[in-house]
Amino acid sequence: MFIRNIATYAVLGSLIAFGSAQAHEFKLGEIEIGHPYSRAMLPMAKVGGGYFKITNNGPADRLVRITSDRAGSVELHEMKMNGAVMQMRELEAGIAIPANTTVELKPGGYHLMFMDVPQPFKEGEMIKATLVFEKAGSVDVEFAVGPVAADKSKDAHAEHGK
Repeated sequence: MFIRNIATYAVLGSLIAFGSAQAHEFKLGEIEIGHPYSRAMLPMAKVGGGYFKITNNGPADRLVRITSDRAGSVELHEMKMNGAVMQMRELEAGIAIPANTTVELKPGGYHLMFMDVPQPFKEGEMIKATLVFEKAGSVDVEFAVGPVAADKSKDAHAEHGK
């Protein structure tokens, strides 16, 4: 009986952990933040990227700032092609979130950069941050840290902090 209870609790714990990992979303009024994630960083790295989807079911807004205790600062960035050259720039005015749309922060497009990271992110941990919107206010989120990116040739941030 004791062994069966332990097995039951183990299975139940696994289902709860799996369910919470799958339901990795945050809400602020009409704004939904879907699955914030980052990648594990190499041991000496000082910067890391952050990605997520913002679904705005209400009036237009703007993501203006992100803070995290795990970084000296967090910047909003955009990568885009200028002719045959990929360019990256900081978006000091933030990222517009039009009404009734979804904006995705992903590698090669809009994304955020955790700068001056004192202790590199490790796979499996959660990084706490606060997203600040111009109209909706602020919401606390957690970034799930996944594996280090396999293809560094596509990672424009690989040279940051060297």
